[in-house]
Amino acid sequence: MAATAENPAEPIELLSPDLIADPFGGYARMREQAPMLSGTIVGGRPMWLVTRYDDVREVLTDPRFINNPAPVLGGPDVRTTIMKQNKVPSELVGYLADQLVQIDGADHRRQRKLVSRVFTARRVAELRPRVEEITATLLDRMTEAGRDGTPVDLMTSFCYPLPMTVICELVGIDEADRPNWYEWGRMLSAPLDYLDRLPTVLRECVDHVLDVIARRRAEPRDDLISALIQAQDADGDRLSDQEMFALIFTLVIAGNETTTHLLGNTVLALLEHPDQLALLRANPTRWSQAVHEFMRLGPVQWGLPRYPTEEVEVGGVMIPAGSAVMPLLLAANTDPRKYDDPDRLDVCRDPKRSHLGFGQGAHYCIGAPLALQEAETALRALFDRYPDLSLAVEREEIPWTLRPGLTRVDHLPLRLG
Repeated sequence: MAATAENPAEPIELLSPDLIADPFGGYARMREQAPMLSGTIVGGRPMWLVTRYDDVREVLTDPRFINNPAPVLGGPDVRTTIMKQNKVPSELVGYLADQLVQIDGADHRRQRKLVSRVFTARRVAELRPRVEEITATLLDRMTEAGRDGTPVDLMTSFCYPLPMTVICELVGIDEADRPNWYEWGRMLSAPLDYLDRLPTVLRECVDHVLDVIARRRAEPRDDLISALIQAQDADGDRLSDQEMFALIFTLVIAGNETTTHLLGNTVLALLEHPDQLALLRANPTRWSQAVHEFMRLGPVQWGLPRYPTEEVEVGGVMIPAGSAVMPLLLAANTDPRKYDDPDRLDVCRDPKRSHLGFGQGAHYCIGAPLALQEAETALRALFDRYPDLSLAVEREEIPWTLRPGLTRVDHLPLRLG
């Protein structure tokens, strides 16, 4: 029999220092405490935390759970939340609210269908030679910087610039404009740190993208923006400029963050587990499978809360319609009910069809194939180039960093050997 939903007096803070310092241990304790717990983010509105694999997957795939909590469900809609939390002017709210991850139902299917026509497996595959070229260029620069044994920060010299360069080239952001995107990405992916500057930064970003759209409409190129302008369905439907901005923003900002920290976390993990690195070096064909194992273990801890359109039972608890429900992806991906010895890195494990690192269901990450290809190409090339790669400081000097929803480090100083 399902229990009635009752939030405990003390919700779990998802950005608590203890959980940031030890995410695997923290999520394990939460998962074994109960399948459903009360939680909050920076003391905000309490929500239900889903801790176990089967329940998390159910929330991600059940169409009764939606991403935009319409007022009829008892909560503010996405536009109202953005205006209140981030001080965004009303005329700019739609540019953030119309992202694929924020919309549901027919509107979501319509946009995703149009996007899928241009963000194809063939297009991603055609990028591989360019990803290899960019990777080689960055490694050459690292070699020069670390030639005399000077430590090199992998995050700033490799993990950040690689996915940003790739996605900017794919989308159609000119090289001269990319420094602005680095700065906008830093601020817009961490809005809590830059609330006072957020409206100005967002306006700059919107004006820039609308200008690029206008130029591509006049003079198309072989890039994603031009393809999105030209894309239409059988009824002649097209993406609006606002919808195109939201998609470009999601790809360049959110997608870049995930790939950046997938790379950084993986390098750190392999240096801590030389036996697993040895298996990959002995059999390089394992890299394509191993990147799924790396994604299973992070960097994504959780994404957006979801909201049931009707009363739904999850984990033995009846959740009222409109209640915020947060699926904890990392807790699910390390659930011993699903995976043997789940906290252990095992590059021979194949979680490709099961892990939830890119989500699941209708909102499965549209950029997942590109992220996986980049990670496989970059990691293999990095460890091939530097067989004696090592940490330049003690492991305790590389703490996990506060960033909502991500397990990540800001700096990773290495000696190239």
